[in-house]
Amino acid sequence: MTHRVVIGRIGLFCLFGLFGLSSVTAMAQTERENLSVDSMVEKLAPAPKTRSLTRNLVPTLAKLDLTIHFDFNSDKLQDRSKPLLDNLASAMKNDRLSELKFRVEGHTDAKGTAAYNEALSKRRADAVISYLSQQGITTGRLQPEGKGFRELFDAANPQAETNRRVTIVSLEN
Repeated sequence: MTHRVVIGRIGLFCLFGLFGLSSVTAMAQTERENLSVDSMVEKLAPAPKTRSLTRNLVPTLAKLDLTIHFDFNSDKLQDRSKPLLDNLASAMKNDRLSELKFRVEGHTDAKGTAAYNEALSKRRADAVISYLSQQGITTGRLQPEGKGFRELFDAANPQAETNRRVTIVSLEN
């Protein structure tokens, strides 16, 4: 067990040493902006049900962080995010996901008050749901939730753009 921790720390050190923290964050953001339909399906699909001895374990819900761009201080979607949302709508129509419900969580950076960011993140989640609805996804499958800045993606940089995102969570039916 100690051996794994040491390797993990060395791996993180090498990763940050080679690329720097901002490069790693930029790579994560780029990945969240360019996901294919197939990769979204893989990330959101529930694990296959098997018979095992783990019946008392609570399943972890599948989730997907997406960088959805909005106008500053607004819930207006920017056009550059629409292709990503089109991919998400296509993924949600896939046979593996078509019967599932999803929570759409809006997140903000830490600029402004907690109350303001809670409301803004909820409006942004609603905007994503509205767009997905226009792409043929039934709104009854989608539950909005505003998280504000309670769950920062980059807690070391609370005002970073990477914290402004939408998370899609698969819910148990």
